[in-house]
Amino acid sequence: MPAFTQAVTHGGTVQRSDVLASLRATELVSSKPVLPAEIISTILDFLSVPDLLRFARVSKRMKEMVYDDTRWVQMLQSMDCWNETEARKRFEEAMRRKYEAQKAKHEEETKSKAAAGLTGPTIGAPNSVDGVRKASVTLFDASEEEQRQKEWTESDTVTKARNGSVTAGMDAMNLAPSAAIGDLTSPRPAITLLTVLKAVRSIRGFARQEFGKVYGALAPLYFDLARSRNHTDPAVFRIYREPEHQAQMLAQLKVFAKSDMYQGWQYREEKLNAMMGIFENAVLREFEQAYEVGDIDGKMRRYAHVLVILNGGQAGVDLFIHKHPIMFEKVKLGNPMDCINQAPSGSIALEPSHGFFSRLSAAINEQSSIIDRVFPRTVNVFLPFLERMGEDVISEYVTPLFDEAHERSIESYLKAVAGVFEQCFRFGRSLNPSMGSGNLFREDVNRTLARVFEPHVDLFLQEELDFFKKKSDAEVSSWERKIYDQDAATESFFMSNINRQADKRDFLSSFKKVVMMPVNALPTIPISSPFATNKPATLAPPNTNGASLEVPSGASSQVPTRSATPTLDGIPAPPSLPGTRPPSPAPAPTTELAAKAAIMNTKLKGIRSLFSIEVALNLVHTAKSSIERVALFAGLGGQTGEEAKEQCQMIFVFLLQTLGSRHIKIGFDKAVDHLSIYNPREVGEHDQLGVAPLVMFLELVNVGDLILQMVDVFYEQELVAKKLTDRNDFLDPSVKEKKRFEQMLDERVAAGLNKGIDALMAEVDYICATTQKPSDFNPEISGDPSNLNFDIGPSQTAKQVVEIVSSHTKMLVGSTDKHMLDVFNQEVGVRLFTALCKHLKRQRVSVNGSIRLISDMNHYFVYIETLRNQELLLYFKALRELAQIYLIGPSDAKDMATIIADGDRFHGIFRAEEVYEFAERRTDWYQVKRNVERAMYGIGCWVM
Repeated sequence: MPAFTQAVTHGGTVQRSDVLASLRATELVSSKPVLPAEIISTILDFLSVPDLLRFARVSKRMKEMVYDDTRWVQMLQSMDCWNETEARKRFEEAMRRKYEAQKAKHEEETKSKAAAGLTGPTIGAPNSVDGVRKASVTLFDASEEEQRQKEWTESDTVTKARNGSVTAGMDAMNLAPSAAIGDLTSPRPAITLLTVLKAVRSIRGFARQEFGKVYGALAPLYFDLARSRNHTDPAVFRIYREPEHQAQMLAQLKVFAKSDMYQGWQYREEKLNAMMGIFENAVLREFEQAYEVGDIDGKMRRYAHVLVILNGGQAGVDLFIHKHPIMFEKVKLGNPMDCINQAPSGSIALEPSHGFFSRLSAAINEQSSIIDRVFPRTVNVFLPFLERMGEDVISEYVTPLFDEAHERSIESYLKAVAGVFEQCFRFGRSLNPSMGSGNLFREDVNRTLARVFEPHVDLFLQEELDFFKKKSDAEVSSWERKIYDQDAATESFFMSNINRQADKRDFLSSFKKVVMMPVNALPTIPISSPFATNKPATLAPPNTNGASLEVPSGASSQVPTRSATPTLDGIPAPPSLPGTRPPSPAPAPTTELAAKAAIMNTKLKGIRSLFSIEVALNLVHTAKSSIERVALFAGLGGQTGEEAKEQCQMIFVFLLQTLGSRHIKIGFDKAVDHLSIYNPREVGEHDQLGVAPLVMFLELVNVGDLILQMVDVFYEQELVAKKLTDRNDFLDPSVKEKKRFEQMLDERVAAGLNKGIDALMAEVDYICATTQKPSDFNPEISGDPSNLNFDIGPSQTAKQVVEIVSSHTKMLVGSTDKHMLDVFNQEVGVRLFTALCKHLKRQRVSVNGSIRLISDMNHYFVYIETLRNQELLLYFKALRELAQIYLIGPSDAKDMATIIADGDRFHGIFRAEEVYEFAERRTDWYQVKRNVERAMYGIGCWVM
């Protein structure tokens, strides 16, 4: 920097002002800012095509901006005449040819050098050492591109200017919009202009030339039409006389108008639309006249094609559908009220609706062939025609039918909606497609027909669910009311012969009879007995409570006994309906105790009727009908289809809730209550095979298992197979409710089986207590020892116990799952073991009677083996070993002590103290006790 522009001071360097600044400020020439290219480009967007070309003549820079290819590509894209995929493909193909040409040229030069004997390095510099220029292998050469563009322009130019040609580009084109109109009247140039838009090619770098072809051909006609005052002025109607050509050119002008984006485009577009509307109305009049006279293959076909060329032909399609005779003769197809009037009250007849759809199908199929003769296959006329049929014909038929059916009966309404819906879709499958229907004809038809029922779907689904709920509740309530009436009639029947006033006066005696029940159950007491009364009492047969009741003179002595307890045919049949009493094999009881016993027996017998498989079957059939009706709408798909699937699941859920909570659960609870009141000592006779309440409960379990299998089959066939639910979706309502239903059934069965085991063991205790003779295990008490009977077989008691227990365990085979069956068998076995131990402690066993005891224990062991439970076998092996202590003679006290002290012998089931207690039941215990205890002291074992 010059020294006079700076001065250094002690404070630092100070910049002084330039001494020439004042001189420069006095200069008259000043530089002005230049507009940015972005602003200029935005201005160009508002210029018309002629103004753009004039702007390009200003300067080279302006020409580059105007000739930018992207500007013309946008104009072609606005007319949908540019295909970027095609342009890319052409560009890549040109580059490939360019590269192959350069590569071939390079190989040819290399071969020529080798033939001339030229050698030397050829890699690196542009020129070789000997001055020979190497071939270029670049992908783009500006000079060659210019030459290629020049050759393409010269070879591809289509002459359409004043001398019989029009310039392809814009460089030599007349900029006046009215130019070339007069010369387009010759037939050949006019015809070639009808396909100018289809001839546009997508080539990068030549968008301006392609747009120039379109503009040179269509701009004169477009601006001429915009200046016209009436429909006779436009040149397009003077140049083209055929309506097909006029429609084709108007359609091209409509597309060309999309590139008109400068001032006044709204007016020009409105003018074009007005002229097209006038032309379309004229064609429609010709089409309508031909339609009225039935000229199908003549004018109808011609003008339909003209309308399609003009704007797609929608106006012609609408006129064809609107003028169809079926729109004015809908009454001839059928009356919807016939479906109700021809059916019984509260029902619906679907034959009239079937006839309606049959006649409509024949009429539409006839029109399908007419559509193929009139309209080109590029236009889908059949679908709009069917949509109009659905709105104006089918809807007007089904809507009043559904409304009237809904007012009269909900069930008839549901059947009407489902039946007509199915007939409607069967009608859709009978339609024949036209040539322009497309590949998705069936889907389009189904979607069109589904729209007819959309206004009715929501109400139908809700009414279907409500109807199923009401019918299910009515079914269960009717059955409950019937059972209640039967119970009331039974109680009334049994209590009909009771004199309540006499019972009140004799209350003390009745109470005394109940208190003295064990005494009265004994045989008649002799007079000499201190317990004898002044006169002997007349004893009646034992009643169900085990007491003997006095029967007044003249009254019937037939009182229900054990034969009248829960069996299939043991008690007088109660009336099936209130107020009636069928003939009974025995008269009603005459005492309140006997009547109540008979009522109790009836309740026990009624366990099997606590829930009905017939009711379950009716509910399943009702649910099946409802789901089948709703499932028809599930095939529609979309939101309607999903709502229909959800409704099918809700019907199934309510079926399980009604069948489970309202019917089966209550029945099982009552059955458990009935089992809990069973007392075998109140039973008069025990010669039946099995505990009657338990047998009936197990039959009830079988019924429950049948209902569960019925539900499983219904679920698989009606829901899973029809894809209305997904069994693997644990959040699905039907899946959750089904699991809840199965869990409820298992819980109730388990609770009932628990009570049933109690009843079974009570029966076993009763059998052991009443049938086991003292002489079975102690034959010495029977009399003469010389007449002892040493039968080695099991006693009658053991046979009866095994028979009654095995009969009950076999009833569950096949009706419950294996796990529950194993648990039941194990519990029965353990409880039987406990009962037998208690029974054994009540017996006196001699050495001779031990043989019968061992036989009994072996008999029990053989039965337990059939249960295939290894844990239970250990218990009964211990029992079998325990019986051995009674077989040891009195002289072998030491061996007896050894057995008692051997814990391994009894597999840990019995301790030495317990075995000692069993040994005390020997008849000779007081004889051998001292020796046994001394022997136990000797082996170091003693029990307190």
